[in-house]
Amino acid sequence: MTIWIIQRALQAVLVALAMALILFLGLHMIGSPIETLLPMEATHEERLRLIADLGLDRPLYEQFFLFLKGLVQGNLGISYVYKEPAVELILSRLPATLELALAAVLLSVVIGLPLGLVAGWKPHGVLARSIMAGSILGFSLPVFWIGILLIMIFSVYTGWLPSSGRGETRVVFGIGWSFLTLDGLRHMILPALSLSLFNIAMVTRLTEAGVREAVSSDYVRFARAKGLSPRRILSVHVLKNVMIPVVTVVGLDIGQTIAFSVVTETIFSWPGIGKVIIDSIGALDRPVIVAYLMLVVVMFVFINFLVDVTYRLLDPRIRLQGE
Repeated sequence: MTIWIIQRALQAVLVALAMALILFLGLHMIGSPIETLLPMEATHEERLRLIADLGLDRPLYEQFFLFLKGLVQGNLGISYVYKEPAVELILSRLPATLELALAAVLLSVVIGLPLGLVAGWKPHGVLARSIMAGSILGFSLPVFWIGILLIMIFSVYTGWLPSSGRGETRVVFGIGWSFLTLDGLRHMILPALSLSLFNIAMVTRLTEAGVREAVSSDYVRFARAKGLSPRRILSVHVLKNVMIPVVTVVGLDIGQTIAFSVVTETIFSWPGIGKVIIDSIGALDRPVIVAYLMLVVVMFVFINFLVDVTYRLLDPRIRLQGE
């Protein structure tokens, strides 16, 4: 097990380096930030001075090695727009985005898993058919339309929930968190629900398929023959086997939800990374774009590593095959 963890960690590092190379080359292909940062009336000398200040006059391989050095040191340069270190800028907005993404993933598990268990246990009932039909809406409706619809219903017409902002926060370890206050939780409900509907539908359908497959297996038949109650069969024998594919989806959903929460944050004016990255893309603010994308890459690689480890803990067969 220890040797396998070391091997997976080395693979994760290689994947991160490969993605860093692709990211570096991709940013250099989309254009230069010089035209964005300088006014139209700038002189040729001013352009050359800015190019030298940004290090864009150096060979490409030298820029890449400097990029890797800064990446290891946690220094990816100063934002062209915000005039502060890019890593610090991203990290200052990260708690809000991370809090929203984790709330959305938690909702997908809390809602999607029970719905999938119910639908898979009695797949031909009216309730199961209603659940599976409703899950299609989660896949079909676009996120921006869901967000606007939630605002219209719960903020404009009923006035039950706020439509924008993060609300009151409570500082813990120097970081403000919304979920620690009632006002913060009220502000979080609509964006978290909007962001989680697709994941709820996916977890529901995945769980339903896993339950239907497990119900027809030999170990479930044996458990029924022993006289175990349906609740125990479902919660002990079926759920553990269903959780293996669900862990994969939920693990990847964390990184994916963080990466694609830009639309939701924009609709609900959530003060996360979304607004920063949109402004940075418009201005070709390379340090901020690189810091954000590398954060997403590292997060995906790390989550995949945790998913693999969880696999081996949940299913002894995978662990024995590896050994």
